[in-house]
Amino acid sequence: MAQMLLIMGESGTGKSTSMRNCDPATTAVVNPVGKPLPFKGKFTMLNSETESRKICKFMKEQVAAGKKLVVVDDFQYILSVPYMNRIKENGWDKWNDFGANYFEIIEVCKELPEDVVVAYMTHTETLDNGVTTIKLIGKLLREKITIEGLFTIVLRTGVNEGKYYFYTQNSGKDTVKSPMGMFPAYAIDNDLNYVADKIRNFYEVGEYKTDAEMGQADAAVAADIAKPDANGRRARGGKASKTATETVTPPQTAEQDAEQSAEPEKAASTGRSGRTRKASGKTHDEVVAENQQKMSDYMTARDEALDKAFPGQEEIPFDEATAVMDAVPQPELETPPRRTRKERQANAEQSAEPETLAEDTYFYIPADDNYVMKHKGDVAPEGAKVITKEEFGEGVKRLAQAGNPKPENPVEGAMNPPESGRRTRRTQAQSTEQTQPDSESGQDAEPEQETGTRTRRTRRTR
Repeated sequence: MAQMLLIMGESGTGKSTSMRNCDPATTAVVNPVGKPLPFKGKFTMLNSETESRKICKFMKEQVAAGKKLVVVDDFQYILSVPYMNRIKENGWDKWNDFGANYFEIIEVCKELPEDVVVAYMTHTETLDNGVTTIKLIGKLLREKITIEGLFTIVLRTGVNEGKYYFYTQNSGKDTVKSPMGMFPAYAIDNDLNYVADKIRNFYEVGEYKTDAEMGQADAAVAADIAKPDANGRRARGGKASKTATETVTPPQTAEQDAEQSAEPEKAASTGRSGRTRKASGKTHDEVVAENQQKMSDYMTARDEALDKAFPGQEEIPFDEATAVMDAVPQPELETPPRRTRKERQANAEQSAEPETLAEDTYFYIPADDNYVMKHKGDVAPEGAKVITKEEFGEGVKRLAQAGNPKPENPVEGAMNPPESGRRTRRTQAQSTEQTQPDSESGQDAEPEQETGTRTRRTRRTR
């Protein structure tokens, strides 16, 4: 299978111009729209052709003839030109034809030798989510197939201060990618011949250059351009800039290393602030506390100065009071250093909110010898031990018995005292009213019997 390369970029950013250093004897070009090249030079070309069958046939014939680099320039026109030719045609069949035609020109690489490099150059578009990707037509290829996923190497052209580059790493807002360690920097010169040699050297296919030869080429094409962040802003200094120039930066001497190692000791002896956190030995919280104390002392000193300048006066002239307060020297506050990871974790643990209970839970607090039940959503008490419901019940019973000792006679005091006074005898009328329903219901009431001072009536049923 041939080595596949995808190069995307806006028009005029150096895609076609990157072929300027390629050898016409080993390079073939597919030119779907037949436009002239932006530099002097002649290549074996297939002009004004968008049909996949003819393009694939041309690529196979040129490889068989000894071509090692095949370039499909303006790859998106493989879709655009057929679309414009069939724009008045309705139906979904034409979209299937466009996708199949486009995909076949990529799949032909499986039939080519591994030492052949096939470079596809295409325009870009920015999607609604802000990501810049290759330009396509319709939703078929974008939804069903991620074209960049078919490639291991995807470069993007760019212009910086009038110079043209290939960007080799993803910026967070595009689909650029390359194998780890393949290219020496985030940005390299837009030289397609160098990229093809680098691919053969990296994968060790065909007649590839040695590492020493490629090292010299790396130093020549590497650009000192910092990798932007996800918002498109260039980083200040940082790792990207260092990575871009590490191949051409000379190593430091022993004297320079000794000077750098002596800088912290020099800063500590002079007592200057800045990058002297190790010399001062103060943490962020300690510096903040000292600054707060200085400001408190400063405000106290201002109040004392006002009392001394205007003793016993309730109303003080504003201008004169301002002059007195300005005469008090202001404290020199230190800039708090950044918190270390350990300090940040400690602060996060202190400020973290306590976890709430996921269900009703029973606790025993040894410090108070107490049993507590907390409902779902409550916070667990500090220093408490989780226990079972049975243990909770036994513990509560134990505390109740300890606080209220059991009496010797459990019946004593359990019953209500007898009623005091004397009940009156019911009247004859009340007795008649109460006994009348019994007579109506077929029941005869026996005469009342007196027992002491209370009247008791008995009822006899048939």
